[in-house]
Amino acid sequence: MKISCDQWKPFITMIAIDFAFAVVNILLKEVLDKGMNHLVLVTYRLSISTIFLAPVAYFCERNSRPKLTFHVLCYLFCSAIVGTSLTQYLFLLGIQYTSATFACAFLNMVPVITFVMALPFRIERASLRCSSGRAKIGGSLICVGGALLLIFHRGMPLFKHSGTDETRPGMELNLGRKTTERWTLGCMALTAGVLLWSSWFFIQLNVSRRYPCQYSSTAIMTFFGTIQSALLSLFSGRNLSMWVLKGKMEILTILYAGMIGSGLCFVGMAWCVKEKGPVFTAAFSPFVQILSAMFDILILHEQLHLGSLLGSIIVIIGLYILLWGKNKELQNSVSKINHQETEDVKEQEPQQLEVTVRCPESK
Repeated sequence: MKISCDQWKPFITMIAIDFAFAVVNILLKEVLDKGMNHLVLVTYRLSISTIFLAPVAYFCERNSRPKLTFHVLCYLFCSAIVGTSLTQYLFLLGIQYTSATFACAFLNMVPVITFVMALPFRIERASLRCSSGRAKIGGSLICVGGALLLIFHRGMPLFKHSGTDETRPGMELNLGRKTTERWTLGCMALTAGVLLWSSWFFIQLNVSRRYPCQYSSTAIMTFFGTIQSALLSLFSGRNLSMWVLKGKMEILTILYAGMIGSGLCFVGMAWCVKEKGPVFTAAFSPFVQILSAMFDILILHEQLHLGSLLGSIIVIIGLYILLWGKNKELQNSVSKINHQETEDVKEQEPQQLEVTVRCPESK
């Protein structure tokens, strides 16, 4: 029973992380619609995460913390660029030049890109000769198909909310007025952001091997990310009034997004990368959009369309197939190890010597 519970811990952890990220997205949507600066929000978010995680890391890992070398600091600095500051800036730039919906389509490609990037480094293996390899490849392709359907095919509305449909045509007209140059630049920014975010899982894998302290490594990473985001904010605009928080909603959003979204969630993802690898952790990315859509319907009374529902179902099916392939591969590896250990034990057993005693023949 203990082994079974341990096997389910990464699944439960990632679902909880996606749930927390979905709540963060709802709060971010509220404060950004009211005019809060994107980079200022990222800077405050990462600084709160650093302040929250620093004492937790000190007291929880002070006896098991290895030596912090310059090599590890370089990894953590790169992890902050790839996972927090530059990646979020590129996504915000892509949203500004395209649309939030189009940006979500790129975000849903993270599991597949992570899987493809893992193949040359032999972190993941996919062979069409075995069922686990076919499941991982097929599940990844199904996730991509579901994500594309979720984004590009709206379909008929399933609920009637007053004042919802009236805003949609304006959004589509605004999207249609975007110039080709801005749209191309936005696509390039989103592509770079997805590549960086997928690369973060591999950097975090190396960090976990060299510095296996999730709280300490995340605190240092968010500290570097705070400095990087602050420099980006000052470079983009030097208006000091944008740093002033307005209202309880902005304060609540920064506290929750910092302590939970950029704090505990990154700690949980770092642990899952260490336990299950980068592809397993990245495979849960589409769930954030699905949960956010559910919260939009229940809390913000947003409209749900048939294409979104079908796309969400296909993403879940593809994710299940991909995770089944990962679990099947793990079972095969364990079986091979157990079989090899059994063979080694048999070879080390002392061979029984057969002694034949012949009696002399009587004359």
